[in-house]
Amino acid sequence: MADTDADPKDAPAPSNASPWDALRRFTNARIALGRAGSSLPTAPLLAFNLSHAQARDAVHQPLDVDALHAALQEAGFDTLDAESAAPDRDHYLRRPDLGRKLNDESTARLRDHEGKGFDVVFVVADGLSAYAATRHAVPLLQRMRSKLDGVRIGPVVVARQARVALGDGIGELLRARIVVVLIGERPGLSSPDSLGVYLTYEPRAGRSDAERNCISNVRPEGLPYDAAAFKLLYLLNEAVRLKLTGVSLKDDSDALLSASERTTLPPA
Repeated sequence: MADTDADPKDAPAPSNASPWDALRRFTNARIALGRAGSSLPTAPLLAFNLSHAQARDAVHQPLDVDALHAALQEAGFDTLDAESAAPDRDHYLRRPDLGRKLNDESTARLRDHEGKGFDVVFVVADGLSAYAATRHAVPLLQRMRSKLDGVRIGPVVVARQARVALGDGIGELLRARIVVVLIGERPGLSSPDSLGVYLTYEPRAGRSDAERNCISNVRPEGLPYDAAAFKLLYLLNEAVRLKLTGVSLKDDSDALLSASERTTLPPA
């Protein structure tokens, strides 16, 4: 007769247990999913289909511009609006070149903005995941603001149908020393809301990707906000010191995570 008082934890492991099972808690990668005959079990198959749908939705979901402006203003930021030359999402996806330049109305609006130049201008852009911009841009900017005392921060520009290079034209028109673009990255099957951060020293139209630095996968499940803010502050300081960004600016911030953080940009 079976011992009804036996501890279930003491039960022998099932004969079909996989040595990969213990590793699943360390990664979101789809490993050790099991099988049902020659196919996947129902649960992981449904989870895959859900992730695929979330990734597709992230690409096509429009940015809630009004809500983002309201959240930024509530956090204490001035804001401006901008759109690329892509008139709609279909053109944006089919014509990446249109997403890299401002439309005429946005160009005129930014050119007419009163100001004598800024040390840093932040751009929050939909990119390929409006989810990412909506969820992660404001928390990251709030952490950055406390680290930039005395720095001339321009209005945060909310950009629609935007590619990374759109920030070059924005920064040039606002006479920014550095432009920082917070943009939704291409969604994956485990991260439909990953935020990328790109910074360019002395932005102007025609800058290449080799002339900017990137911090990727900013989100609580990836690179947390505090760590991303630390890296961004390090790169901003180094960009001002070296007067450049891009392949010649190396991110050595990981070695300094336990050191005291510098709280302001050095003078020009």
